[in-house]
Amino acid sequence: MPTTRPRHFVTETDDLARALDDAARRWPDLSRAQLLVRLAMEGDRAAHAEQEERRRRRIAAVRRHSGALEGVYGPDALRDLRDDWPS
Repeated sequence: MPTTRPRHFVTETDDLARALDDAARRWPDLSRAQLLVRLAMEGDRAAHAEQEERRRRRIAAVRRHSGALEGVYGPDALRDLRDDWPS
């Protein structure tokens, strides 16, 4: 089929063949080329979900530790630190 889009040629290694065989059991009506596309899209969705979960955990950690040092430094702490630093 004519297209202006890039085409990708992939060699079916043993690992890829196993992945496609597994995918064929999940989606039996798809060709191996369609399964390859489906696996790529599923992988992309999984990567985005993992990235979002890491982001959620980081935000939760920041919120959990927010204010942990409240009151440790007085209002003049930065000035005092700068005064102690050699000129």
